[in-house]
Amino acid sequence: MKSSWIDKENIQLQVEVQSWEEAIQVAGQILERNHSSDAQYTHAMIQAVHELGPYIVLVPHVALAHARPSQAVKKDDISLITLKDPISFGHQQNDPVHLVFAFCATGDQQHLEKLTLLASVLENESLIKQIAHTTSKDEVIKLLSE
Repeated sequence: MKSSWIDKENIQLQVEVQSWEEAIQVAGQILERNHSSDAQYTHAMIQAVHELGPYIVLVPHVALAHARPSQAVKKDDISLITLKDPISFGHQQNDPVHLVFAFCATGDQQHLEKLTLLASVLENESLIKQIAHTTSKDEVIKLLSE
């Protein structure tokens, strides 16, 4: 089952992590498993937060992990993990994080397209809460397709 923009296999629910780095690592490994990006890209996503701060926590409870398009990206893709226990990324207003999206894009245009797709999810607080608490990938796909 596929929503208009995320594959069911790219979703992991109620993941237990100890840190924001581990959360990005898990979301990045989904992209690696799909041969969409490699470990270098996952490292770049984590490094970006170390260098620039928790800018990826765009709205309350949601992180959008990404890095610049590079040779480490093989194809455009997106993953989503929900966290069993929310994690602090160090963002004053938007912590703690319940949902971590990770995306990789082959170029700047695709990068912007992914952000645009996610914007409708990010502005819907009730949708974010529903996704954070569901234990069904099919339910997540249904929610994201509405």
